[in-house]
Formats: sequence, C-alpha cells, structure tokens
Amino acid sequence: MSAPQFDEFARDYERTLSEGLSVSGEDSTYFAHGRVAWLKGRLEAHGARPKSGIDFGCGTGSSAPYLTELLQLESLVGVDVSSESIDVARKRHGSAQARFAPLAEHVPTGDIELAFCNGVFHHVPLAERDAAVAHVFRSLKPGGFWAFFENNPYNPGTRWIMSRLPFDRDAILLSARNACRLLESGGFQVAEVNYLFVFPNLLRHLRPVEPHLIHLPLGAQYLVLARKP
Repeated sequence: MSAPQFDEFARDYERTLSEGLSVSGEDSTYFAHGRVAWLKGRLEAHGARPKSGIDFGCGTGSSAPYLTELLQLESLVGVDVSSESIDVARKRHGSAQARFAPLAEHVPTGDIELAFCNGVFHHVPLAERDAAVAHVFRSLKPGGFWAFFENNPYNPGTRWIMSRLPFDRDAILLSARNACRLLESGGFQVAEVNYLFVFPNLLRHLRPVEPHLIHLPLGAQYLVLARKP
C-alpha cells in the first residue's frame, strides 16, 4: 500500500483495526501489549536490555507506549512512509522518549539497539523489501536486535480478519520461512522464530498453554527475532 493510501486511513486507523479484530473477541490493545510483553521476555533470555529503539513502519504510533514502558526504552524513533500517520503519532504518542519522523527524512546512524516492526512488510512491495531491510540494518548497532512481527499466512483467522480491513486487502503476506530468508539475505542472523496468539477470547482458558506452542505455525502472528552481527 502506498503512502497516500495510508494517509487516507490515518485518522481512523485504530478504530478500523479494532473493528476488524473484534471477531477475535479482543481489541488492538490486547495484541499490542502481548507482542511487546512477549518480546521483553525473549530479549531478556538473550541477555539484551536495549535502551534505544526504532519502530519501523510505526503507523500512528500505537506501539510506542508499550515499547517505552514495558521495555523501558529511553529513546524511540518511529518512522513511516505516511506523513498523515506520523502527524497522528506525534499528537497522540510524542513524548520525551518517543519522537516520530517520515521515513524519507530518517537517516540511519548505526547506533540503535532494537528495531521493532509489526505487520509492516506485507504492505511493502516485493521489489522494495530488500531496501527496507537494508534501512533497518544500517540503523542498528552491531549486536542490535530486530523484532520482526508479521501476520501468519497459514492461520485462517488471520486471513479472515485481514479481509475485513480495507488497508489489508492488497497485502502480500510472507511466511516466517520467507521472512527469515529476507532478513538473512540482508545480513541478519536469525535467533529464533515464535508463533503467537493461538486462541481467540472464546477459548481464552486455553491461553496458558500457548507458550508451549510457539514453535508450531498455529498463531495469528509470528515473531522473527534477528540480530545484526
């Protein structure tokens, strides 16, 4: 999806997203918190406690509070191709810790410890994905991690929800295996792959077993945790 198309949805993005997700029995905050809470545990397992981050494809900035509070990032820059989304992010989530900028204005400096992206690359045209990976690679310092979250194309619930969302209908999904290949071709080393969000709210009593299912391609999303050598 192009920047002008995302500009069109920027003001109502969160409402539209929550309406689409409502069939799961949850709203966007459940998934946003769950992603970062899980990431916190995985980073700690690798001995990483990053203090600086980049939210690549930040949209309207809804992940920023979780990244700064749960991960205790001292500085976060959110970048996106949509200038309207950046304007919304600045107004709603700009703070002493979090700032936002159009992607075209962001110059990688190679000093960031953590990159985060969620549901971004299924919107990036195939011909532009290598360049997007390269931008993140140049942004990170050696040893920095990239938390690459994407929608699982093998989960029927994911595909159904995406069909309900006007900004996801043209998406080109990529599997976790393809995501690993993409990141490795860009110079990253894959540390682990986890599948998350297996059970909808209706089956929430089964959620305690989800940590035992992370290696099975069942969840609505997956995380590829990669590292810059």
